[in-house]
Order: sequence, then structure tokens, then C-alpha cells
Amino acid sequence: MTTDATKDVSGSSAGDETALTCGVWALCANSAVRRAARQLGQLYDDAIGPSGLRGTQFSLLAQISRTGSPALQPLAAALVMDLSALGHTLKPLLRDGLVTLAPDPKDRRVRRVSLTETGVARLSEAEAMWRKAQRRFETLVGEEDAAALMRILGKVSSAGFRDAFEHAESVPTGRKNEHSEDLPS
Repeated sequence: MTTDATKDVSGSSAGDETALTCGVWALCANSAVRRAARQLGQLYDDAIGPSGLRGTQFSLLAQISRTGSPALQPLAAALVMDLSALGHTLKPLLRDGLVTLAPDPKDRRVRRVSLTETGVARLSEAEAMWRKAQRRFETLVGEEDAAALMRILGKVSSAGFRDAFEHAESVPTGRKNEHSEDLPS
């Protein structure tokens, strides 16, 4: 019996010569998360687009707002970004006057980013649009599944997951390995 999970986008079943690529396409967590991220990214970009922000910029402004005036390194770590990607995302926000960069008063080598009044206003405008998009997402996926997805993605994006993943041996599906306890639940 062929299920949707064993078919690739062309409709080939796992019994065909495409079984290997089909299995990867259908079963690979990385591939599925990337497809979902692209789809949701486009939908959320469209939803908050009238604010003049993209989803990545909105998330960055929200994280800055949540943490006050963070230093760049911890901000990048919280967003699971490298510093160069953070710098790239900050450039248009700096140009548009939504954020400022300033040296840390205690250690002038460290730079901190803060929202400007314009940035706070733009974030507030975009947040109203985001809330509508988030409600649509939760309605379509279901509140329980949306919450479960957030728990799983929180675990996968946690600081401990990378280390656990790199040190984990292959474990049969459904069983925990010795590093599983280090991850948030």
C-alpha cells in the first residue's frame, strides 16, 4: 500500500527507482523543516508586509524588545544566527532608524543594539499583523498541534540540542539516548 508519505512530489511511490530520494524527501526532518520554514516565511512576510518589515526583521525587533538592549553576540546566539548574518539583518533596520548600536558602558568593545521610538512603533504595527497571521496558523493547524510544534522547535533550536546531536550515536526511532535528558522538554 502506498501512502502520501511514501510518494514524492511527482507521485512516484517508494517502490520506484526514486525510493531513496523519495524516502529522504518524505522522512528527512531537515528537509521538512526547511520546506515548512519557507512556506511560513512567505506567508508571514505577506501578512506583515504592509508594515515595511520582513519576517526576519520582525523577529529580530521582537527579540531586541524582549531583551532590552542586548549585546550582539548573545542576540545572535538567541536567534541561532552567526554575527555576520545578524549584521546583514541589522543594516536596513539601522538605515531606517528602527534600531541603534552603541558601545556597552562597561566594556566599550561590546556593542549593544536598542530599539528607537520609531522601531518600537513599527514593531507594534507589525505585531498586530503578526497576531492575525498567528491566529490563522493556529486555526488551520489546531491550537494543540501548534503548541506541540512550538515545543518541538524550541527543543531543536535550544543550545543543548546541537551538542546532543553531535555526540549522539544512532538510536532506534522512538528511543532516547544518553544526551536526551540535556534537552528542554
